[in-house]
Amino acid sequence: METLMEDEQYNWKEVILPSLIPVVPEPDLERETGERRRGRDIIIAVDHGPNSKHAFDWAVTHLCRLADTIHLVHAISSTLSILNFQSLIISMCLKNEIVHEMTQGLMEKLAVEALEVAMVRTKARIVEGDAGKAICREAERLKPAAVVLGTRGRSLIQSVLQGSVSEYCFHNCKIAPIIIVPGKEAGEESVL
Repeated sequence: METLMEDEQYNWKEVILPSLIPVVPEPDLERETGERRRGRDIIIAVDHGPNSKHAFDWAVTHLCRLADTIHLVHAISSTLSILNFQSLIISMCLKNEIVHEMTQGLMEKLAVEALEVAMVRTKARIVEGDAGKAICREAERLKPAAVVLGTRGRSLIQSVLQGSVSEYCFHNCKIAPIIIVPGKEAGEESVL
């Protein structure tokens, strides 16, 4: 796997969360000190799969506390496999717009849920590029208390052959602890 180059640029798009999420004033935590008063930044990598939602639910329930800020990060792959350049440009623009709209809708729902369940603030960002590298870059930018990822539900052989985002982050993200939440069915999976 490639190592992350510090001078490497990447594209991203800030997600504007809906106005139906009320603006919550800073909590009155006079007796709290240090990090607890300021709150922590926690990155949760999300996609449209059930294991990602399970990891989000776990983090909101077990990790987040009042005054924390959740940073939802969704990586959109920028790898291209179409040979015709014109159709490539057209399909990429259409595909990216659809993916951005679907992802923004997902992030809006998750932000509302995070507020209802744990009363935490949420920020969201869609980044372009290899998912593992993009998540590590976001961690470098934010310096969070933790990075939470779900598994993709692949078997051991599939993960070895195709690569694993959570494994990449585990080995390459040195700025924060990586929490890998296994899918709901992890205990029920059969051995190859």
